[in-house]
Amino acid sequence: MSHVDDASALPVAWWKSTYSDSGAQCVECGIVDAHTVAVRDSKDPSGPALQFSRGRLAAFVSAVAAGRLGGLG
Repeated sequence: MSHVDDASALPVAWWKSTYSDSGAQCVECGIVDAHTVAVRDSKDPSGPALQFSRGRLAAFVSAVAAGRLGGLG
């Protein structure tokens, strides 16, 4: 995992999950290249973004969905 300080500088098209609601508690994803996905806070488009390999992001999402990240909320 790596990060960039200004997510708006990444040459990606950002999207939110179709499961996102209008409560502004969303993250957005953007495909950086064939191997990397960036994730940013939708409320702060010029703020930082984390960059994950596709495999690491899939593992993170699976862990969240399974409730294996206890103590983070």
